[in-house]
Amino acid sequence: MRILRDFKIPDFKFPKFKMDGLSNIEEMNVDYESLKNQQDGKIKKNSKTYEITNYKTIKEIFRNSTTKYAENTFILEKNNSKEPFKEIKYKEFRSDVISLGTALNDYLKIKDTRIIIIGENTYHWYVSYMSLLCGSGIAVPVDKELPENEIVNVINRAKATAVIYSTKKKEVIEKIIASNSTDVKYFIQMNSDDELKGKKVGLDYLIKQGNILINNGNNTYMDIEVDPNEFRVLLFTSGTTSNSKGVMLCNRNLAENINAVSAYVKLYENDRLLSILPLHHTYESTIGYLLPFSNGCSVSICQGLRYIVSDLQETKPTAILTVPLLVENLYKKINANIKKSKKDGIVNSMIHITNALKSVNIDIKRKVFNEIYENLGGNLRIIVSAAAPIDKKIGKWVEDIGITFLQGYGLTETAPISALTPEYKTKVGSAGKPVICADIKIDNPNENGEGEILIKSETLMLGYYEDEEATKEAIIDGYFHSGDIGYLDDDGYLFITGRCKNVIVTQNGKNIYPEEIELMLGDIPEIKESMVYGKQDTEKKNDKELIITAKVIPNYDEIEKNHGKGLTDEQIHDIIWEKIKEVNRKLTSYKAIKRLEIKKDEFEKTTTMKIKRYVEIKKDN
Repeated sequence: MRILRDFKIPDFKFPKFKMDGLSNIEEMNVDYESLKNQQDGKIKKNSKTYEITNYKTIKEIFRNSTTKYAENTFILEKNNSKEPFKEIKYKEFRSDVISLGTALNDYLKIKDTRIIIIGENTYHWYVSYMSLLCGSGIAVPVDKELPENEIVNVINRAKATAVIYSTKKKEVIEKIIASNSTDVKYFIQMNSDDELKGKKVGLDYLIKQGNILINNGNNTYMDIEVDPNEFRVLLFTSGTTSNSKGVMLCNRNLAENINAVSAYVKLYENDRLLSILPLHHTYESTIGYLLPFSNGCSVSICQGLRYIVSDLQETKPTAILTVPLLVENLYKKINANIKKSKKDGIVNSMIHITNALKSVNIDIKRKVFNEIYENLGGNLRIIVSAAAPIDKKIGKWVEDIGITFLQGYGLTETAPISALTPEYKTKVGSAGKPVICADIKIDNPNENGEGEILIKSETLMLGYYEDEEATKEAIIDGYFHSGDIGYLDDDGYLFITGRCKNVIVTQNGKNIYPEEIELMLGDIPEIKESMVYGKQDTEKKNDKELIITAKVIPNYDEIEKNHGKGLTDEQIHDIIWEKIKEVNRKLTSYKAIKRLEIKKDEFEKTTTMKIKRYVEIKKDN
């Protein structure tokens, strides 16, 4: 799934594993008949789907969930690591959403305008996003890691009327306000009850004002009927320079994602998700937020990556959405501790035994591997990995210890899920099956069945923001051209084998669009033409690590004019590298070019003079 940025993975620390219960399986007093009956009561592997929901808008989901599950806990959040998690119920969330929506519409009077949301995952992020989806305006979720100049670019490109920001972003927002570089009318701070003063106001204050209006008989917010096909969410695909694309989504896109995923994964009221990934990505905001919300589940907000283990143990989630690097880190740390405890032989033996038992519908994995479960909170039953490929053996190990391992595929443009592993029929290594509202086909497949992945879906975006030409290039005859290479097996499962388009996706989920960087390189006189791509780091013998590389054709005339004649290849390389370093200073760190290659011949190109990236990259592999 090509929708996640990078984040650093902490050095997890787990207690030592004793694994005393593995020494003698007979001591576990397993009721095999009971276990078999439990298994027989579950959905059979040949079943097509779970019961499918039929939501049209997120407001429909909001009305249903906040009424049906009013007394359920929705959000668990900590103000600091020393306090216990505070629980917020669905009915409280409902009240805050309606009050904020009423205040935005009838107190600030900015209904139907574009509103930025920027900040870490926090309760007010959830409230703000839902208020906008249900009738206040167009939500523009923004990456909290963007530098000041890129935040300003987003604000101006989106023509935002207001910015809702977290307390941690206060300093940079204050600078933006002082610079007077935007036309924003209101800057709304989360977790603040400051009264309206000039352009600044606290979100808690707005909730109070909205509540006053409601108590005085203003029910206009909940009377709003949201058009399923109306533009309601704007997401920028990468960075915020003039070259990045803005994806326009509607309520239908998001609601159909909920319907589609519900057919493949069953969530229950007592399920709890740990929110680790940033909410400004559709993966987390749709599948990590709106999906559990539609089922009356709870969501615990991770305090930060270094607290993942303690938050797992304290909130005891049943499911987590993550990226491959996090799963790999968990796998390595757990197995290192098992090996250190000299129990790896027993664990491997028990994996074989429990797999054999499960094949005859006797599942005792949770009992056998209880100590591993306890280190993960005790209740974990599903791990969903997306954003980048993962080593098949790691997914297999997750399933071997009894946790359902799912993989997904999608893009911001598909809001995001296009394919997902059905939990009742997993296939480790695949990106899942096309979801029920999507038609995926392979364009011009080669002898191995591989070709570009084309997607037609109810979740497909309305188009690119203010870019009709790019929309027409991307969507042809109703099919979105993903730029990814893959194939469908005989069972209809999708496998991703490469990329033919521009986006660079690293092992830990970075999305880097090379045109953005190439546009900046084009301003360097010494460069005639360039191609930016992710090159495998073979020097470190890690074929998964990608190094952001610029392949450059020098402009020898400009080099001679500006730097003299008779220069060696090494001198030319150094001149261009110094210029690239200047470009790197203008980029966020994860986009910085790390390697320069000088190309002396021409790039292979299409008839429209576009570089054949896939061909050029294949030359180096």
